[in-house]
Amino acid sequence: MHLAHLPYVDDMKIIACLTMLLLLPFLVVGTAQGQSVAQPPSADDTPSSNNPSSRIEPIAPYDDKLLRLSEILGAVHYLRTLCGANEGNKWRASMNAIIEAEEPGPNRRARLIANFNRGYRTFSASYNNCTASAVLATERYLKEGATLSKQITNRYGR
Repeated sequence: MHLAHLPYVDDMKIIACLTMLLLLPFLVVGTAQGQSVAQPPSADDTPSSNNPSSRIEPIAPYDDKLLRLSEILGAVHYLRTLCGANEGNKWRASMNAIIEAEEPGPNRRARLIANFNRGYRTFSASYNNCTASAVLATERYLKEGATLSKQITNRYGR
């Protein structure tokens, strides 16, 4: 990419952007119980900021897997109930246990819950009755969920 093809931007902005790109790999910070990625502070991330949604929350390196697991739990919650498993709120309780264990900030918590709800709604829009494909989807999701759980706990101890 040549800078000549970019729209006019003053030299200081270009230098600042390039500096951020070069320093990005060094922003990863390891901790004893899992790792989180440090985020560069923004102008409105001062201690006096009263808006919790503007505060930067740490991102766990396994968040993508945890968000997928949340979606799977929502789907399984719907499908198992649809197919008469009589498990009550077992899968919802599992999701709540994850949230309690993670102690996420408000934004991360909202993403976890949104993924659970997305998994639930996706299948509730597709299946009104327990069919062979619903059973197959449940089996596949249970297998994927077990794999994700093992990966998270084996690698990050969570």
